[in-house]
Amino acid sequence: MISEILFWLAVFLIFHSYLLYPVILNLVARGKKQNEIVYDREDQLPFVSILMSVHNEEAVIVEKIKSIFYTSYPFRKFELLIGSDASIDSTDRICSIYAENYEQLKFFPFKIRQGKPAVINTLTRKARGQILVLTDAKVFFELQTLFELVKHFKNKDIDIVGGNIVNERIRRDGISIQEKAFMGREITMKYQEGLAWAKPMGIYGAVYAIRKEAMTVVPDAYTVDDFFITMNVIRKKRKAIMELHAVTREEVPNEISMEFRRKVRISAGNFQNLKSFGSMVWPPWKPTGFAFLSHKVIRWTGPFIMLTALVTSGLLSMHTLLYLIMFGIQIFLLIIPIIDVILRKFNIHIVLLRFITHFYAMNLALLIGFFKNLFGLRTNIWQPTRR
Repeated sequence: MISEILFWLAVFLIFHSYLLYPVILNLVARGKKQNEIVYDREDQLPFVSILMSVHNEEAVIVEKIKSIFYTSYPFRKFELLIGSDASIDSTDRICSIYAENYEQLKFFPFKIRQGKPAVINTLTRKARGQILVLTDAKVFFELQTLFELVKHFKNKDIDIVGGNIVNERIRRDGISIQEKAFMGREITMKYQEGLAWAKPMGIYGAVYAIRKEAMTVVPDAYTVDDFFITMNVIRKKRKAIMELHAVTREEVPNEISMEFRRKVRISAGNFQNLKSFGSMVWPPWKPTGFAFLSHKVIRWTGPFIMLTALVTSGLLSMHTLLYLIMFGIQIFLLIIPIIDVILRKFNIHIVLLRFITHFYAMNLALLIGFFKNLFGLRTNIWQPTRR
């Protein structure tokens, strides 16, 4: 009896998080309007500080800086602060040249690796703007990106606005199709959470804007700072939204091994955040708790939920045909990534199989991230993922 309850509870939780919750979210958000208290071009726009932590970004830093300075936002209404986290390539030299030519660009080379959160904490203290825009080197702005982010801050109740990321260079020989689908779905859900409750479950750190007064100092060794900052805004009962017109471009990752390592790091940080914000799950029938539990907590604990379903159905399969079938389905799905790896060696790429591989790989990353966090994270310093 206990095994049956645990099995069907596990099945329901996975079904709820990946299928039912998006449907409920879509229904709740339907008909609701985006914030309409916005600046227009004729208004006195606020001064903005754009903050960027970089490490060995010589391949992209020129295009990134150009994408910021080729903005439609008034040229005298923003500054760009770049902190180089002990780069050992040509990043520092390139940034220094641009700092000489653009008075709006302030460059701060750090000689000792600190990690992105520590660099951003330092740049925040130096920023003159009351609106901060945080962005990564590999995410390129379009003409309207900056204005579309900042326009919402005319509404005094809004503290944070997330941008939209459009992935480029899709290929069939890796996981770029799967990553693009995952990112697109996540951005849609966060946008709908913003529409429904002004509570998106984590703004993407690659591009977002926040009031300086709402910016939180990220603790040492924290690896997922964007979620930490977003949840602190929500905990203070302030509003957070996504702006789909604030478009940025990023090359989607394609190599599963590299993306797997990145997901392990993020997963370890997810459990740090679960420890910090776990109490916000209660009560689960209110918007914050419902969204946090449905969108994040269930997924973060997904490996343990799926293991529970596998073990309980295995035990029950010795007695009932139904559970023998359920157990067989799970074993078959677990074998598919192995088949996909074999087919890939023969340059055969089946998109559906790769989706299943991607799903299990990301859950394995969550499991490894859990144990990394369990045994203690001592640093939030990592090497940037190649694109």
